Amino acid sequence: MVAPGAHGLRRAGPGEDFWQYRPAHAGDTARSIDWRRSARSDAQFVRDREAQTAQAVGLWVSAGQGMGYSGAPERPAKGSRAQLLALALGMVLLRGGEKVGLLGQPARAGRAQAARLAEGMTMAPTAEDDADAPPPEVLRPNQRLVILSDFLTDPAWVEALLARAAGLGVGGVLMQVLDPDEENFPYAGAVLFRSFSGALRHDSRDAEGLREAYLARLAARRDWLRAQAEGAGWHFGHHATDHAPAQALNWLYRVLGG
Repeated sequence: MVAPGAHGLRRAGPGEDFWQYRPAHAGDTARSIDWRRSARSDAQFVRDREAQTAQAVGLWVSAGQGMGYSGAPERPAKGSRAQLLALALGMVLLRGGEKVGLLGQPARAGRAQAARLAEGMTMAPTAEDDADAPPPEVLRPNQRLVILSDFLTDPAWVEALLARAAGLGVGGVLMQVLDPDEENFPYAGAVLFRSFSGALRHDSRDAEGLREAYLARLAARRDWLRAQAEGAGWHFGHHATDHAPAQALNWLYRVLGG
């Protein structure tokens, strides 16, 4: 599990965790001397602590029209599940003292920020096309980002985003959220496939005959996403909307600290 809240800066300063022993300097008080360590040598030593800071985490959920898809009434739309995961993750991190914000907006700590996150997600307009992408120019050094999308459209933006992230020292997670019908392609016979925006259409007389090629392309897309993420020092994961969201939330929470 990731330890939310303060994160070490790998230097001496205010904090709770031990950092290193150093020889005592002029100006160090008697209270700052570690007498047990000093007793093992002829010198006096001070026990330094590691400087810590709250981690800033940015959340981005795709608002592309394709995220509105659900293959069955009992399942949530992909966008709804992605928002649930992002909001739940944000609340857990806020509870641990992290600074969290929607990508492009200030990251803040505290209970009030949870309401801002929820409002920002629910009020975000749907994109005009099947896909959208986070703007790379809003990235800031040393952030952690969580990007949730179906990644089914042109993925060129992913490469551009990760290239900029790597240059800024930004780490993060790519999470692909799909409906189980998109995972398994259970179609047969004559099927008209169309994107939510209507920009793409394919009229198939033998949908079952497309299954093998579709699944191969989905696997190739995931391999590409994983390679891109790992090359930038990020993580890649995927989640189907018929699975419990807690499983994906636990994974996101764990790898975000890695």
